Amino acid sequence: MGQPAEKQHRPATYADLDAVPEHLVAELLHGVLYTFPRPATPHTNAASYLAADLITPFGRGRGGPGGWHIYVDPRLHLGPHVLVPDLAGWRRERVPQMPRAPAITIAPDWLCEVLSPSTAAHDRIRKMPMYAAANVPWLWLVDPLLRTLEVFHLNASGWYEQQQAFADDEVVRAQPFADIALELAGWWEGVAPEGDAAPGT
Repeated sequence: MGQPAEKQHRPATYADLDAVPEHLVAELLHGVLYTFPRPATPHTNAASYLAADLITPFGRGRGGPGGWHIYVDPRLHLGPHVLVPDLAGWRRERVPQMPRAPAITIAPDWLCEVLSPSTAAHDRIRKMPMYAAANVPWLWLVDPLLRTLEVFHLNASGWYEQQQAFADDEVVRAQPFADIALELAGWWEGVAPEGDAAPGT
């Protein structure tokens, strides 16, 4: 995947985006509509546990410093582009209250994309420049198959530099959430190794 939804003879619109079936994830970049299948269990597993690790201490302020709004799969309208990252966070000191709306037009302070074979190139090649153009300062790329976390920070020239890289079962303090130690092993557990069949198949 990662290709335009169909051969287009005109720029795609919000109406085209809203017409995409529920079983697909849809994004709109530079007037081109992209659709992807819903992610498989390694992606969902990593995104779910990562969200739990961050929302409790940072979003809810329980056992941690608080100070963030953290959303799962938000629909972002960044200029003419519509993107759906796996997670996004806004510092409460900058955005005390989130708007009540189906889409968010305020650029986040942090984003996380959990990579899958169908989305990795799209996330790196197409979406990273969109996030940089929107001045999102922190970006995480998590690969549940390679078991890696890459932490990028926007530099003065407006592009991302890798600040940290972690792998496997490390216990890490990753910016901008370095106040809490995160156990990467929890993000990968509970999913059969690649090539193993599910029970009963």
